[in-house]
Amino acid sequence: MTEFSQKQERIQALLAERKLDALLLRRVSSFAWATCGTGSYVNTATTNGEAALLMTPSGRYLVTTNIEATRLGQEEKLAAQGWEFRVLPWHEAQDGVAELTRGLRLGADGPYPGATDLSDDLALLRAHLTPEEGMRFRALGRLCAEAMDSAARAVRPGQTEYEIAGLLAREAESRGLQAIVNLIATDARIFAFRHPLPTGKELERYAMLVLCGRRWGLVCSLTRFVHFGRLPDELRRKAEAVARIDATFIAATRPGQTLGEIFQRAMTAYAETGFSEEWHLHHQGGVAGYEPREYIATPTSHQVVRPGQAFAWNPSITGTKSEDTIIVSEKGYEIVTAMGDWPQIPVRVEGKLIERPASLEVP
Repeated sequence: MTEFSQKQERIQALLAERKLDALLLRRVSSFAWATCGTGSYVNTATTNGEAALLMTPSGRYLVTTNIEATRLGQEEKLAAQGWEFRVLPWHEAQDGVAELTRGLRLGADGPYPGATDLSDDLALLRAHLTPEEGMRFRALGRLCAEAMDSAARAVRPGQTEYEIAGLLAREAESRGLQAIVNLIATDARIFAFRHPLPTGKELERYAMLVLCGRRWGLVCSLTRFVHFGRLPDELRRKAEAVARIDATFIAATRPGQTLGEIFQRAMTAYAETGFSEEWHLHHQGGVAGYEPREYIATPTSHQVVRPGQAFAWNPSITGTKSEDTIIVSEKGYEIVTAMGDWPQIPVRVEGKLIERPASLEVP
């Protein structure tokens, strides 16, 4: 069974389970998932794209304007995938979906008039990766790691956060990635903000670079730190603690475990390292896919880990953080954003050695 046919089968199973007749997919992430990697956006920051997919008992439709239909037909060859194009003039306010769904029980991947919101169901489907998606995820992880490594090693004191963000964006885009999250903080701002949008502040000694890179619709996440001069002892203690927490997350991410069970073990690690309250200050990550996080773990999350799923955990202690993207299998885990000769912090968890990234200390 092909990747495309597997996804169509899962969609039909979802519709049968929810007693619905048709499904509308408008989110950029859902469109990429259902078409096996096609982009429906023009604005890379948009949630809903410029084209929608509709599956009804009578057919599979791609609804868009005459602007987008040309590229989606000629370059992406979506008609050959079995989608029937319904093309609307760009200058006319029409709803091409209403006509096709009249009298049908409709589900959608977000709010839509008269439709059942299946957002959570679709997130679960998008997170259930096929072997082909796993291969693309690994390729994406390597590209993100290369982009981060090149950008981080080009960071210099005196650069503004804007300039560092520009380095990261250039390295990503030159590899065919979109830096859909590009967060940069330097010095005191690292301690002040968990989501630091870059500013004109100049780097003195300490820089944090965060990348969520997208290609084929999939998203990988990773964070790295650069410090000019020897890392202060207190900051090193925090970095070693957060590495242990991250390693605990990774070791616990095994098929059959719930996200809540994994989270509970990480909370214990926070307490054992002396930072029991820090997890309250930022989310800890969760399942990756066609969104940076398809769903975020909490202490009560009931979702179960499946082999082949991708996860991006991101525990943080004020002033430091640890983040990579992994793929889980029955045998263990694979860090798809691992970075060659980047310095590591070795952590032993339940008899297993897990290496987490340290700060790059530049003399």
